[in-house]
Amino acid sequence: MKRGRSSKSPIAFIVVIVSISCFLVLILSVLRLPDISFSNGARTTIKLKKLSKIPENGERIGTFATMMIEMLPQDLPFTIFVPSKLAFERDLRLGVNDSLLGEKANDTFAILTRVLSFTVVPWKILSESVPYSREITCDSLSGLKLYVSKDPDETLIVNRIRSKQVDLKKNEIVIHVMDGVIMEADFEQSVRPDDDHDQD
Repeated sequence: MKRGRSSKSPIAFIVVIVSISCFLVLILSVLRLPDISFSNGARTTIKLKKLSKIPENGERIGTFATMMIEMLPQDLPFTIFVPSKLAFERDLRLGVNDSLLGEKANDTFAILTRVLSFTVVPWKILSESVPYSREITCDSLSGLKLYVSKDPDETLIVNRIRSKQVDLKKNEIVIHVMDGVIMEADFEQSVRPDDDHDQD
């Protein structure tokens, strides 16, 4: 009896997370926040430019990043700071060959949904909109504060994580590929493997 109840728990968790995410997307799309604030209180309007389109098969950004992007409405303006293929493996221990099979698929989907909430902003942020000498602050869908800045070499830095590629596009979504995973500290602790158990 208990085993059956615990196997339904991850599914219920996923349903709740997806429902909350959809509700937040709906609210934010109605509000349509058009600008973002600098840390000193000044405001700026996001500039538009031609973006590099990602291939339809998602080969350039990886399977997990493609799954995250497909969770978003494609006709609304969003910016997503997706982890690179290496970051998914290194920081979240997610590999395409084993994380999408059997019972692990539910856990993987739950992790991707949670990471999505930390990495999505409900408007377009292009690399050229970020000034060199200032930091832009904005809230992700989960409410996590994102601190966005730019190096002189055009590398975006978000919460101390550097970008690998910037200004990719899928429909209305702006995609920046990051060399790490943007997440809250509590969530990071829950997904990091316990190295002590590995040594026993």
